[in-house]
Amino acid sequence: MPSLKGKGENMSRHSATLKGVGDTAMVEEELLTVREVARRLRVDDTTVRRWIKSGALEAITLPHRGKRQAYRVKKSTLDKLLKSSQLPE
Repeated sequence: MPSLKGKGENMSRHSATLKGVGDTAMVEEELLTVREVARRLRVDDTTVRRWIKSGALEAITLPHRGKRQAYRVKKSTLDKLLKSSQLPE
C-alpha cells in the first residue's frame, strides 16, 4: 500500500506523486526498474521486458534514450503479482 506523506517531504529517487483530496494529501508510489523487478522475482531482465511488452506486466514507459526502452513498474503492481499464485507466462 502506498505511503502517505505530508507536503515538503523528500521523495525517493524512483517515485511518482499523485495528488489526492485537496492540496494537503499526496500519495507516493515507489517505482522499480526492470532490473530491480527481475532480481526480486529471480528471473532475467529479458523475461521482465517480455512480460511488459506482451501486456502481462503493467509498466510505465519512459522516454527512449539509448539502446533499450526504459520502463518502471509500480511496487504495488509487483506486490499484487507476488500475492497471486502465478507469474506471467
